[in-house]
Amino acid sequence: MTLVILTKGIDLSVGSILAFAGAVGAGLLKFGIDIPSEGINIGFTLLGGILAAILVGGILGWFNGFAITKFKAPAFVVTLAMLTMARGFTMLYTGGFPINGLSESFGFIGTGWFLGVPFPVWITLVVVLLAVFMTNKTAAGRYIYAIGGNENAALLSGINTKRVKIIVYTISGITAAIGGLMLTSRLDSAQPNAGLSYELDAIAAVVIGGTSLSGGKGTILGTVLGALIIGVLNNGLVLLNVSPFWQQVVKGAVILLAVIMDKTNKE
Repeated sequence: MTLVILTKGIDLSVGSILAFAGAVGAGLLKFGIDIPSEGINIGFTLLGGILAAILVGGILGWFNGFAITKFKAPAFVVTLAMLTMARGFTMLYTGGFPINGLSESFGFIGTGWFLGVPFPVWITLVVVLLAVFMTNKTAAGRYIYAIGGNENAALLSGINTKRVKIIVYTISGITAAIGGLMLTSRLDSAQPNAGLSYELDAIAAVVIGGTSLSGGKGTILGTVLGALIIGVLNNGLVLLNVSPFWQQVVKGAVILLAVIMDKTNKE
């Protein structure tokens, strides 16, 4: 989401992509793929199921980027459409029922420990380090900031802005799929309604972390801090026994405050 917003875009589909990718990974691991005409079933190994889920997320993210750049459609509208489509795909794939009873090896992704640290933390650390390296040490990272700062100037300077945007939305889909695998593993269940409103938490973490909605300004580490703030806020409100309805109000107010501060600083 940080990379998307840095290019002055938005991705509202990450929650639905998370759910669909998680369901696909769980379904392939548990049921495989039936080929009725041949009377056979193709089973999937743990690695195969994981890669298939990530591929699904990448394809849906790529489609977002392609539609936005090819047809010059607003990112808000395209990703809103994908939010609905991916949720529909999830319901169709699962039949509206959760996929339960997954393997212990798959469960390690969300609940296992490695060197005394929860395995999801290691996954998050790897993703964060790769994103930091990309934004700070590669040409693609500089292109992302340039597009967010002034897309026309970036285009005139020779940057293939369409390709960069497609890559960014593809990465968004891939990381949503990784999140879907982690959540599905932790719950030991692929829930058709998983990831509802997660896109709002993702955007909130990015904005609170200092990334400008106007693009071109922000850091990955700032988003990590924003995510920690959102996590502490969520847990704190639960511990204080605050009504879930008021929790939504508080989170919305925090997002609004962050946006106002960003606009105030720009002026």
